[in-house]
Amino acid sequence: MKRKIDMLGGSAIKNIILFALPIMFSSLLQYNYALVDNIIVGRYVSTDALAAVGNVGSINSFIIGAALGLTSGFTIPVAHAFGAGDSKKVARYSGSSIVVAFSIGVFIVIVAHIISTPLLRLIGTPNEIIKLSAAYVNILYFGVPFQMLSNNFTAISRAVGESKKPLYFFMISVFINFLLDLLFVKRFSWGVEGAAAATLISHIIAASLTGFYIIKLNPDVKISKGDLKPDLKIGWEQVKLGIPVSLQFTITSVGTMCLQSAVNSFGANVIAGFTAAGRVENLTNLPMSALGVATQTFVGQNYGAKNYQRITKSVSKIFLLDLCISVIMSLTLYLIGMPMVSIFMKEQNPEIMHAAQRYLLATVECYSLVAILFVLRNTLQGLGFTYANMIAGAGEFIGRISIAFIFSRIIGFTAVCYAAPAAWLFADIPLIIIYLIKRKELLKQQKLTDN
Repeated sequence: MKRKIDMLGGSAIKNIILFALPIMFSSLLQYNYALVDNIIVGRYVSTDALAAVGNVGSINSFIIGAALGLTSGFTIPVAHAFGAGDSKKVARYSGSSIVVAFSIGVFIVIVAHIISTPLLRLIGTPNEIIKLSAAYVNILYFGVPFQMLSNNFTAISRAVGESKKPLYFFMISVFINFLLDLLFVKRFSWGVEGAAAATLISHIIAASLTGFYIIKLNPDVKISKGDLKPDLKIGWEQVKLGIPVSLQFTITSVGTMCLQSAVNSFGANVIAGFTAAGRVENLTNLPMSALGVATQTFVGQNYGAKNYQRITKSVSKIFLLDLCISVIMSLTLYLIGMPMVSIFMKEQNPEIMHAAQRYLLATVECYSLVAILFVLRNTLQGLGFTYANMIAGAGEFIGRISIAFIFSRIIGFTAVCYAAPAAWLFADIPLIIIYLIKRKELLKQQKLTDN
């Protein structure tokens, strides 16, 4: 098989970094769907509209995050098969993942529309923005099947060593999203509904482009019509890998919704500041997140090829590299965080800006914790131990819940600002323990393979 970046030979760190760069830019472009919506809605509609769009973030993580978490598990066997050099299994697992992703996506659309408004009420959405929030998400959720497909196609591409092509497709879709946002929101004055419609169309375009590449053009994934037929055995095997990852997103999102409920109690201005600061913080997450995703592909392929020692040596180096990146991102967030927050709104009242500043400073102080989370979670996921994601998600849940229901009542909004660091810490502890156990097992397997 032809490999775009050889994860099985050469300098592991160099190859992982080269592989991670397109992933980082792809993630930046995907993130721009929400970012562009926030900026254009905040500047051309109103602060309430920005708060309404930001308010649905936790619910989107609960519904869309759970859906996309499934696709992360679907393609783990693809990376293992590719590392083992089994082209038939690569095609079969890829084809099955496409069928399963779309089928589950359609089911989630139905469920999402039933529960979206009750969830908005559950998290205490202020009356002045609840209709705007509901209008936004109920259009957005029609894109779930297409999001699942585009993420699944992208994961297949990365599993076989190609991370550049998805970047090109997302560049096109994000550019279209930007143009449609301006047209629908600024020119036609369609408000939050226009922003959601622009994002929906962009997701459909992204799924179409990435799907055409995987099915028709990628030389390492030769999917036939037979590979696209439902196979319950393979489908269930993939779903079992995806469920723990999905549950991790779900559990984490429940904690985030509880935290959002605490934020909502402080009013629309604080919601707007919290939203804008969170969007900026997510941008500085991208280098660490991309390195984690690249690590998953590296680990998955080498696990399939039984290069166990290569995995353990390289993960230690990646761990140190990601910690260094977290320090750089902390400084970046400290220096440019507030100027970037100001881009999101035309009404920069003191309450909004103060809330954003407090949130950013809390994140800066604890950013190395998220670097540990990204490396270890993706390493274990690449090995196929996706249950670790669920355990980490439970840790994050405990961290956020304790903030939302206990400390926010005692010390107010300051506690809310430290919710994310608390969640990272509670996730890191079990991940470190599980990885050290699995590392010993890998070294034992290497000795058996060598003998």
